[in-house]
Amino acid sequence: MTVTIYHNPACGTSRNTLAMIRASGEDPVVIEYLKTPPSRERLMELIAAMSITPRELLREKGTPYAELGLADPKWSDDELIDFMFAHPILINRPIVETPKGTRLCRPSEAVLPLLDNPVSEFVKEDGERVAYVPRQG
Repeated sequence: MTVTIYHNPACGTSRNTLAMIRASGEDPVVIEYLKTPPSRERLMELIAAMSITPRELLREKGTPYAELGLADPKWSDDELIDFMFAHPILINRPIVETPKGTRLCRPSEAVLPLLDNPVSEFVKEDGERVAYVPRQG
């Protein structure tokens, strides 16, 4: 299985997601999207694959979201994508892509249904315990 994670190593949620992927036996392709941002076209593909709007992918905390006035509903989807392309820190993370789907993995355990052999138990960096039982059918 090919697993790709758009990762920010400074983000605890992203680190936990990557750890869950690796604990499940996968060796993911890790794209540090702040160093290697997705193209505008790739960003549009990811948004479409997640079935979300560009606004749903925007990150507010620790970004120029407020100073750019991005809460204003006047911005079109194309304009919001342009902002994310120009300022990759505005892209929420982590995004994980597998043959089972593409998802913004917030919380980090949202990655587990995307994996072939997900861990059944995991302890996050902050000590929170995650128990996972895959759905049948």
